[in-house]
Amino acid sequence: MPNGTVVTEFLLQGFSDGWDQQILLFVLFLGLYLAALVGNLLILAAVAFNRRLHTPMYFFLGNLSLLDLCYVSVTVPKAMAGALTSSRRISFSACAAQVFLVVTCAVAELALLTVMAFDRYVAICHPLHYTVTMSRGACVRLAAGSWIGSAVCSALHTANTFRLPFCGSNVVAQFFCAIPQLLRLSCSETRANELVMIALGSLLDGFCFALIIASYGCIFSTVMRIPSEQGRYKVFSTCLPHLLVFGLFIGTASFTYMQPTSTSSPALDRLAAVLYCLVPPLMNPIIYSLRNSEVKACLWTMLGGRLFPTKNSFLPRNP
Repeated sequence: MPNGTVVTEFLLQGFSDGWDQQILLFVLFLGLYLAALVGNLLILAAVAFNRRLHTPMYFFLGNLSLLDLCYVSVTVPKAMAGALTSSRRISFSACAAQVFLVVTCAVAELALLTVMAFDRYVAICHPLHYTVTMSRGACVRLAAGSWIGSAVCSALHTANTFRLPFCGSNVVAQFFCAIPQLLRLSCSETRANELVMIALGSLLDGFCFALIIASYGCIFSTVMRIPSEQGRYKVFSTCLPHLLVFGLFIGTASFTYMQPTSTSSPALDRLAAVLYCLVPPLMNPIIYSLRNSEVKACLWTMLGGRLFPTKNSFLPRNP
């Protein structure tokens, strides 16, 4: 757009302009999106309808699945629609809403992963105090604090971004509205915005990272004293994938949001965005739940009885 023109809509750049590549990306994104939806919906259904899973750990897993459903639905459907129709326009208000929702989901994801690490720490290192420490009220407060705190943090970043004037180019070098790419389009000084984003991000990431490392450090220290080799293997095989997903999420998100916008690479930013927006909602159900024998048993009971009913289910019931 020519200089001096007020921006009323943005154009999302996407990954490719070729029709063949766009169709390939649409099919790829559709497959990953459906896999993330099915996995998280299964976990939500299992936690909601099975009383055996009404425990603090599965309460947080249910919150994480609900969050991942929202997270993956904020960005991927719009990217798929743009790849299929070649219409990448997004209104100013829709872009602001997308920024708010993306940041809310990202911060809430980090907070919930930290809370879940603390929950595992209490369960393994202080099992006698678990029911008191992780009471129903405490779990609700921790989950609500994660959601509300992330919304407040997101509102601050969103307001700080969209108070800037946009009067130059309207092409966002990303497949969704992201703050670093929007700051490049502003026709005013954005150094203060970058400093606020880096300062708050460093504080939040450092705090959550320290808590998670401390929690898992205590867990590993306790597990090493377990005489059973099978017990140690079970805990390690559960905790290490958690740390892997957390490291991937916080690493790619920090790479995108905490580097100066003048030195960032659009191609690397898009790749990092896929890793922190799509991979966690896709992998969390597998790592946190579907590898769990109790969750698999509940899902088999819930789905298997409907898909493969036994002969007894066809017998008439006594009046």
